[in-house]
Amino acid sequence: MKRAFIIFASLAILLTGCAAKKELKQYTATFLSLFDTVTTVVGFAESEEAFSKKAQDVHDLLYEYHVLFDIYDDYESVNNLKTVNDNAGVAPVKVDKKIIDLIVDLKKYYDLTDGRVNAAMGSVLSLWHEARNDGINDPMNAYLPDAGALSEAKKHTDFDSVIVDTQASTVFLNDPAMSLDVGAVAKGWAAQRVAEKSPEGLLISVGGNVVATGPKNKEGAKWVIGIQDPDSDQYLHTIYLSKGSVVTSGDYQRGYVVNNEYYHHIIDPDTLYPGAYFRAVTVVCEDSGLADALSTALFLLPLDQGQALLKETGAEAVWIDFDSSLHYSPGFQKLIRT
Repeated sequence: MKRAFIIFASLAILLTGCAAKKELKQYTATFLSLFDTVTTVVGFAESEEAFSKKAQDVHDLLYEYHVLFDIYDDYESVNNLKTVNDNAGVAPVKVDKKIIDLIVDLKKYYDLTDGRVNAAMGSVLSLWHEARNDGINDPMNAYLPDAGALSEAKKHTDFDSVIVDTQASTVFLNDPAMSLDVGAVAKGWAAQRVAEKSPEGLLISVGGNVVATGPKNKEGAKWVIGIQDPDSDQYLHTIYLSKGSVVTSGDYQRGYVVNNEYYHHIIDPDTLYPGAYFRAVTVVCEDSGLADALSTALFLLPLDQGQALLKETGAEAVWIDFDSSLHYSPGFQKLIRT
């Protein structure tokens, strides 16, 4: 799971007008129905009613992406990614432009990260998903996916088999054993699109994919984002954010134990097993979709290769080792508050 923690340092901001003072109070809305995670919207407003309208608009926009990017559920009169997967090797599926735009960007992320972020890994990830869910529900009988099944599934992960016709607005998987899984990017990508359509002064967190649409107020007060220690509830750092995103990939959630060994959910496309370089990586980037992709890629790359990748993007990052030591990109420490 990608996550960062939001710290709310101030409860109210006073704006002085010519005739009277208007007190803007901070409000938070929480939604549990989006992307199988907790979504929060934070902002300042003169009334709960005024804020609720903004928060509901964010929810409604995110829900559109939730439905379209769902790979598990069908929705009446909607062709979503599950529809695309169900028609692998059968026929192209006409889809909403939002899906087309996502897959076009996913191709860019695939190329940028040399395949570390590969939405065509669904056949592999589904094996891990099933084993993890079984292991969580029945820990005494937890198991790993069969190595032979993983190797066979890897044969069906070539992103070039994802055929997008932008003019016809169709997607076709020409390998019948292929399936898409956009979990590494979907929440951040959707949050970015919604942030672009939302008013300034909101902080949107979709499962910890944090996006600021602008400073807290007209005076330019910054948001404060906490980066958690993977081994505790303490913060390793807090950083300032006015506009942009903060995304963390870590091994400390969505995992399970087999024979006293912990297995997390971020799967290396080379080894087909959980990545083993770091405990967590946090990325700060203007675009939340790119930040989501980068946090996954950096988690699965050696430090020197990750640093080189960051130079191509203008993003900043901090890596957390297994011994709790920290490594920073050249500009990250300028963002640190504490």
